[in-house]
Amino acid sequence: MIQKFNNFKISTNGQKLYEFTDQTIDWIKKNKFKNGILNLSIQHTSASLIIQENADPDVQTDLINYFNKLAPMDNKLYIHTTEGKDDMPAHIKSSLTNNQISLSVENGKLLLGTWQGIYLFEHRLNPQTRTIIHHFLGED
Repeated sequence: MIQKFNNFKISTNGQKLYEFTDQTIDWIKKNKFKNGILNLSIQHTSASLIIQENADPDVQTDLINYFNKLAPMDNKLYIHTTEGKDDMPAHIKSSLTNNQISLSVENGKLLLGTWQGIYLFEHRLNPQTRTIIHHFLGED
């Protein structure tokens, strides 16, 4: 049994989904992981992690539009507005999605569906640097 950690940084430039599937697969291959669990965790409260379709970019646009309607950027609606109009809406969106995702690795392959990708879902408008921890537990 082995455990291995990797801190992976993504620079964002506004509200968007940032796919990092390939970087995760590359890390699995580089370390020659065989079978186990990969836990992904984001260390931020205004961005989140999601598994989503990576074939049609309209899905990403619709998700962003939906979440912006669900948590509008209107400071009159919130008490916590310290960091601007996107502050509290970002926290709401983050609480409705995931800050951790666990995925299986079998025979060195990350088990995702055909059209699935791993995304950082940035909820803030201004550029950010986000840290995602990859934690593998299993066999090498």
